[in-house]
Amino acid sequence: MSAPSPYQNQPHGYPPPPGGPQRRQQASPLRGLIAAIVVLAIFGGGAWYVYKYNTDPNGGKAKAEASQSAQAKEDKTHDPQEGDCVKIEGTKEDPLPTIVECGSSEAEYKTGERLYGPGKECPAKYNYGIQYSSNRGADYTMCFTKV
Repeated sequence: MSAPSPYQNQPHGYPPPPGGPQRRQQASPLRGLIAAIVVLAIFGGGAWYVYKYNTDPNGGKAKAEASQSAQAKEDKTHDPQEGDCVKIEGTKEDPLPTIVECGSSEAEYKTGERLYGPGKECPAKYNYGIQYSSNRGADYTMCFTKV
């Protein structure tokens, strides 16, 4: 009878790895600490970005709100109400009334009434009229008297 091979009990007949069988290493506390620090750094960085975005006066949400506020203020200077004095800027085809102080040298007209509806003409007591029309059907005419 022949002698048994020393590799007979090994899977597929391969010799055992050098140094004996490998054991699974246990996670060290240092590895867990490093992983926790990395996770905290990622979440902390995200929280800092959100905080800065919402509170920085030179950017982010504050900048967007300031831009909207400035645009609303600008739009309001071109939407005179009855009694406001205006100067007319723009072209004859696209006039733009801008509110000015009534006592200033820039004041050309005083805003009168608004006539709602398409194609309305200002009564004879007014010197100037601007017709506005929109695709939503909010057509009106603004009437002005000379200052």
